[in-house]
Amino acid sequence: MIDVYGLNNCDTCRKARKWLAAEAIEHEFHDIRKADLDEKVIAGWAGKAGWETLLNRRGTTWRGLPEADKESVDETSAVRLMTAHPALIKRPVFVVGSDVLVGFTADVQTALAR
Repeated sequence: MIDVYGLNNCDTCRKARKWLAAEAIEHEFHDIRKADLDEKVIAGWAGKAGWETLLNRRGTTWRGLPEADKESVDETSAVRLMTAHPALIKRPVFVVGSDVLVGFTADVQTALAR
């Protein structure tokens, strides 16, 4: 069973869920805004996938942050920011056993299909 974390209205998340269903890969979707993710979970993902990979710097949530938060970001502050603003988590996040995969690239699809 694969746990998929993302947003219901995210096009990439919808595409990933549709692909998982077409590939008959058993999964459960969790909306990151409703999943009640704590700092420990997000820090674990950051430790496995890399905090820079996990942090979404392309979205409107990032652009809306104060410049001081964006300029001095490191792993600790990134985890705190992602905990406070779940939309800062790059999506989708796939939790497969002890592995964490971020995004929906061809490499991620290959890893999920195994």
